[in-house]
Amino acid sequence: MSIAVSKEADVPAGQDPWSIPIEKLDVSDAGLYERQEHWEYFKRLRKEDPVHFVEDSEFGPYWSITKFHDIVFVDTHHKEFSSEPTIVIGDSEVGFTPPMFIAMDQPKHDVQRKAVTPAVAPMQLQDVEPLIRERVGRVLDSLPVGEEFNWVDKVSIELTTQMLATLFDFPFEDRRLLTYWSDVSTSAPTVGGTMSEEDRKAELEKCLAYFAKLWQERAEAPQKNDFISLMAHHPAMRNMEPMEFLGNLMLLIVGGNDTTRNSMSGGVYALNKYPGEYDKLRKDPSLIPNMVSEIIRWQTPLAHMRRNATEDVELGGKTIRKGDKVVMWYISGNRDEEVIDRPDAFLIDREKARHHISFGFGIHRCMGNRLAEMQLRILWEEVMKRFSFVEVTGEPARVRSNFVMGYTDLPVVLHKH
Repeated sequence: MSIAVSKEADVPAGQDPWSIPIEKLDVSDAGLYERQEHWEYFKRLRKEDPVHFVEDSEFGPYWSITKFHDIVFVDTHHKEFSSEPTIVIGDSEVGFTPPMFIAMDQPKHDVQRKAVTPAVAPMQLQDVEPLIRERVGRVLDSLPVGEEFNWVDKVSIELTTQMLATLFDFPFEDRRLLTYWSDVSTSAPTVGGTMSEEDRKAELEKCLAYFAKLWQERAEAPQKNDFISLMAHHPAMRNMEPMEFLGNLMLLIVGGNDTTRNSMSGGVYALNKYPGEYDKLRKDPSLIPNMVSEIIRWQTPLAHMRRNATEDVELGGKTIRKGDKVVMWYISGNRDEEVIDRPDAFLIDREKARHHISFGFGIHRCMGNRLAEMQLRILWEEVMKRFSFVEVTGEPARVRSNFVMGYTDLPVVLHKH
């Protein structure tokens, strides 16, 4: 049920970004990410024009913020840089932008976020850890040894979808619908995806109809700690308009699914690309928690977040005008040579590995970051108990998007100890 399909890229494949006039350098083309050609573009921007204005792009004029500390500045100055009405680079041509709390400013953002946070609170995670471990073990034990399969489908999607079903208390037999709706959510033309806004709207209306029934059931039952029940019983959210309910569903589904699943795939790919790190891991599995942070930095599951300037702001010697679109490229900030030593390398014993930008900063920092780290930690603890090598046997297929840094296919073969 994958949504992402390749289309002709706007930027010719293999173009040298150092040969393009700097004012024409545009990192919004989704084909760059699908082909993994974006790295040199960002390297040049960080070096020559870290606060970079693009006059003309597929998504209109926008500012690229590419260095770590500049991104943190934008992310933490909520009054000067608004999250409304959307956190992605493009604007919907059909006006289909369901409100969600990540794309809201204070005070409404804080109230809605607080309402659903108990589902991923530390005590809740402690309770759910044994369940995650049991499921991870069951999935890993079901995998074929010595024959090729797609890690994305059999492991990354399966594990994250099971977790999402728990967080929503969603019918387990229908859990793959969550994956599908997550892919629909993130395949919009507003991020360079290939699904039309009309088709996307139609599919997400089915999502809304399905969840509306669950909402009704939860509203009539005593409150529990799943996302739907928490929203249905919270005074600030129980009377949401349908589109706002859909927006928050999309946020929680994508937040709980895409980021973790692509880090689960990215970690396998990184260890194969850097076999010396895999050797370190085999010798010392206690490095796993640190490695998890390095995977999340190295992969950077969401490439960007957008803000809109509410007033004129000076940044990096440039004046960002009120009303301008400002795009924080997390994927570039995580490779900032001035902040991170050897940033392109994958180092599982990296010092201060948690000093990355993948979860964002400020009021919009990812509320499920501890859950994501826990799922990845448990996965690798259980993998190391069972297998000497998860061998990548071919290049991965990637999602066409300038937002989600995703994999659709990662062929692997498992080797036992």
